[in-house]
Amino acid sequence: MPAVASGAPSRSLHANNPCMDRRRFVALAAAALTCRPAAAQQKRSLKDPLRVGVDAGLIDSGLAPALQKAFFGDTGVLVVLVPGAALPVLEALERGELDAALTNAPDAEAKLENKGLVHDRHTIALGSHVIVGPAPTAKSFDPAGIARVSDVTEALTRLRDAAIAAPGTVRFLSAGDGSGTHAAEQALWRAAHIAPAAPWYAAATAGTPLLAQARQQSAYALVERGVWMAQGGKPLALLVEGDAALAAPVHVMRPFRVNHPAGKIFVAWIAGPKGRQVVGALRAYRVPS
Repeated sequence: MPAVASGAPSRSLHANNPCMDRRRFVALAAAALTCRPAAAQQKRSLKDPLRVGVDAGLIDSGLAPALQKAFFGDTGVLVVLVPGAALPVLEALERGELDAALTNAPDAEAKLENKGLVHDRHTIALGSHVIVGPAPTAKSFDPAGIARVSDVTEALTRLRDAAIAAPGTVRFLSAGDGSGTHAAEQALWRAAHIAPAAPWYAAATAGTPLLAQARQQSAYALVERGVWMAQGGKPLALLVEGDAALAAPVHVMRPFRVNHPAGKIFVAWIAGPKGRQVVGALRAYRVPS
């Protein structure tokens, strides 16, 4: 998996005491949440950043950068976000190449957790997916007629049937990249007992945002609500939302293979009251109960 750090700063390994070593830093994790590291220690820590793998959609939606910024502002601990698709991110976490992960692929996460390969897993935000597509007009529905359909299985069935009945009028673009959105989309097709296939079903081209391609091709697509709110717009419209099957919980977790001193602090903060406050301020997400 390509590990491309975001433009955010790296990380700090020490709290307020310049003499504090890595082990004591872990032991006094609670104190680190309220004590800003000294400048000299912070500078040294840049050589050993806290690397957090993140599904790219959670960066595009603004969730991960908002948490990163608030965490640094409160603790002085610097974090590098390593974006990628959720499934490769989880594989890198399993191998010990990351210090923590923020992903939205609960089935894959649970498998790793059940095998004892990740731990300290917490739900930190409740997001959702939506189906977008060609915007209906005052005189006509969208080509598949799924606007305002509340049941996602019915919507996908209508989409498939319309594509077969009138070839060339309906196109669905899949993320096709192992992201949390891609995994969710595949699960929805399976639940609907539909095997989507060309020519009406295609994978998006790597390197270009899914929404941009869907907009260019007037295609349907499943996207994360936060990404739609950040990047969506005409000629596409939000057509299907609200079904419980479209839920997209976001989790934070740590690997067993590595134990960075700031990892436990990051997880505790992001899953705690201050992290919840950040999530609650974002329109696309809800705070878990």
